[in-house]
Amino acid sequence: MPTTYRDAGVDIDAGNELVRRIAPLARRTRHPQVLADIGGFSGLCAVPPGLRDPVLVASTDGVGTKLKLAFELDRHDTVGIDLVAMCVNDLVCVGARPLLFLDYFATGKLDVDRAERVIRGIADACAACGCALLGGETAELPGFYAPGEYDLAGFAVGVVERDGILDGRDVREGDVLLGVASTGVHSNGYSLVRRIVADAKLDLRRPAPGFDRPLGDVLLAPTRLYPPVLAALQAQVRPKAIAHITGGGLIENPPRVVPEGLGLCFHRGAWPEPPIFDLLRRAGGVPEDEMLRTFNLGLGLVVVLAPADLDAARRALRALDVDAWPVGEIVPAPGPQRVWIRD
Repeated sequence: MPTTYRDAGVDIDAGNELVRRIAPLARRTRHPQVLADIGGFSGLCAVPPGLRDPVLVASTDGVGTKLKLAFELDRHDTVGIDLVAMCVNDLVCVGARPLLFLDYFATGKLDVDRAERVIRGIADACAACGCALLGGETAELPGFYAPGEYDLAGFAVGVVERDGILDGRDVREGDVLLGVASTGVHSNGYSLVRRIVADAKLDLRRPAPGFDRPLGDVLLAPTRLYPPVLAALQAQVRPKAIAHITGGGLIENPPRVVPEGLGLCFHRGAWPEPPIFDLLRRAGGVPEDEMLRTFNLGLGLVVVLAPADLDAARRALRALDVDAWPVGEIVPAPGPQRVWIRD
């Protein structure tokens, strides 16, 4: 008896149906530089006109074990936003604006409705950032993933003028640190988050003490998209350096954008820490140094500015309804220590 690809667990018809559904989602993210519709062997995108010396910037990332919460709660509408954010937010750190995005969605058995919800989130995030969803790959891999589970990877390309690259070379002692609010945990540290939830027997479907919505809603809040923040800042001031606070937290990320010999001093009381972090700290008995090197603690970006630019930068972000606070300053760092946290 003949054996088909479907018999082996791969449904080509389901894959074709998904492409049919997501084509309009991708189409609404198009900008004038996109040269072809989704569905070809490759996506085509021109460099925007009017740039004197454009440099392409690339970034790739995933969502990580935050996906496990999405599976448990059967909530798939926000993880696509996380995927885009984790890629395009890294482009911001060199001053680039996103140009195009590609996604990779892999699963054991393709559920078209679930995959469409994920990719709709990707398209929504791309549209919010002025970034074209240029294409992607859907892989059905029987036996490779647990039933109902999938993995996501994203690939972003941005563009920046060569003389507009943020490389930290202009950072000086006395420059100020502007902390830009996160929307919560974002997409890092979820292996620790999940361990705390399990060990403390926290119910994801009910509000934790002191919260007015289910804990799962709080933990699945999507990562903030920072390209609009960069655009607002660049319209008013020139940032000297930007750090995206991801894995490594406030201890390991900011020094990556500051020259040797300089460090960062944060004033802990200068910004309000979202309550979710204190819940995790207390429920898990997590030491403070571990909190600082794992989570963003409420600061998704740290922007280094000349002191004279601080007020203009804060006004620009208030116009976006994005909270930001002066959270510290650049200090000398003659030894190996690069970050100080002061009360």
